Amino acid sequence: MSTVYIKNATIVNEGKQFSGSVLIENQFIKSVNPKEVDESTFDEVIDAKGMYLLPGMIDDQVHFREPGLTHKADIFTESRAAVAGGITSFMEMPNTVPNTLTQDLLQDKYDIAAESSIANYSFFFGASNDNLEEVLKTDKKTVCGVKVFMGSSTGNMLVDDTATLEALFKECELLIATHCEDEQTVRRNLAKYKELYGDNIPFHLHPVIRDEEACYKSSSKAVELATKHNTRLHILHISTGKETTLFSTDPLSEKRITAEACTHHLWFNDTYYKEKGPWIKWNPAVKSEEDRKQIIQAVKSGRIDVLATDHAPHTIMEKNNPYTSAPSGGPLVQHALVAYLQMTLKNEFTIEEVVQKFAHNVAEMFSIDKRGFIREGYYADLVLVKSEAPWEVTKGNLLYKCGWSPFEGTTFDHKVVNTFVNGRKVYDNGEIIEGDTGMRMLFNR
Repeated sequence: MSTVYIKNATIVNEGKQFSGSVLIENQFIKSVNPKEVDESTFDEVIDAKGMYLLPGMIDDQVHFREPGLTHKADIFTESRAAVAGGITSFMEMPNTVPNTLTQDLLQDKYDIAAESSIANYSFFFGASNDNLEEVLKTDKKTVCGVKVFMGSSTGNMLVDDTATLEALFKECELLIATHCEDEQTVRRNLAKYKELYGDNIPFHLHPVIRDEEACYKSSSKAVELATKHNTRLHILHISTGKETTLFSTDPLSEKRITAEACTHHLWFNDTYYKEKGPWIKWNPAVKSEEDRKQIIQAVKSGRIDVLATDHAPHTIMEKNNPYTSAPSGGPLVQHALVAYLQMTLKNEFTIEEVVQKFAHNVAEMFSIDKRGFIREGYYADLVLVKSEAPWEVTKGNLLYKCGWSPFEGTTFDHKVVNTFVNGRKVYDNGEIIEGDTGMRMLFNR
């Protein structure tokens, strides 16, 4: 039996901050604020004075690129970066090579993760225009959901057949997560600017090409379909203020339609294109400061339910290209939590809101078994964070396989000190601790 006692921490959990301690026994949280303890009986005692103790973050949207794109990233490297950033569980997307469009290919990814992921994991099943039968075989207790690309983005998984979309939204019992950008609008805009600039379209036109109209038209279509069929819909990476009006402020437990906001849309705005160009090229695009502020407000009001990363790395060589050939996406899992905590210093979020949206609500929304909260009997997925501990993001401290970050040169004032996954310390003051792998997440559905 392994025991770890964390004492004198400022615990942030379920909307409250309080000074306390947590006893970990094997994989689980044995007790919160145990009344009588004998520290000499524990395998490790951590004095967390001056540190926050948070539940491990759960990222419901990552692209770890395995199989088939492992020159960019893989489950081993990116799960290491995730735990270094306080993310203890992730849900990965199906636009790998081959696309995850059969149950056998889905199982292949679970097999890889079981051997190599240091964090807990789940994988979305992918929908295409012709695999509805396979979609409907997906086990709702062992798979997080189904991903539908209603915009082509990166990879060839566009679902644009009207009859297929109707059938998916009508028949699929699992949560459907959508990438929403209207393909015709994007293609029309792109053709216009290619005629003007050829391949060297200025990067600041990315949010003009993938504009508000493209996002809203697609998101509203998804909401319309979900409302018609009572589908459990989750719209990913909201990038415009206008889209936030599509969602209600009802309690999460009462919602059938939910939404997500991602790190890059909450941190950057379109003024950054001049400096960063391809390095902040994402789909959907980073848009205006007004959009950013409206998305923040939607997170705070409850219209947007969860925070995520959309971690989607590409190599430096791939990114360092003209507009039309520079792929969209970038690495974020190592820095998302500290970026959100930095936003608390600007009074954009509170730390309780960050924990609610990046841990609690993800667990509740997906009905994850025994994760996302600091509760007795739950898996000990925990993060210790030190405040007033400034550090700069440099190439030398990156863990991403791609070797770059849009945050290079940024100083963050919070630092992840320790990360525990299933009761085992996997990250300690800048060092990954090798050993057991994470677990496949299960869902109480």
